[in-house]
Amino acid sequence: MLPRILNPRNRSLLRGGLLVLLSLGVALLLSDFPNNRANFFLVLPALTAAAGTLDHLRCMRTRWSWYHGGVVLLIYMDLMALSMILFFLLYPYTHWLASSQ
Repeated sequence: MLPRILNPRNRSLLRGGLLVLLSLGVALLLSDFPNNRANFFLVLPALTAAAGTLDHLRCMRTRWSWYHGGVVLLIYMDLMALSMILFFLLYPYTHWLASSQ
């Protein structure tokens, strides 16, 4: 018997937030950010963050309430974290942006 937070059939805001924030932390460690090292393993945190975003989208309700507003804010947080992870993934491959003279 799995705990309620680990069961993927149940909706969980906590699980979605933990997936996104932990994947952002792992992406920061894998990218070695100031050095901008290319690492294909950054695809795994990107997929994990996308799964956390989908978990937050499952918690969305049809009628507006304060809960609905909080879920919308969490989805915006997920999109910002996902865009940072994708930046870490794709930036080392854009040699035309960095001028090496």
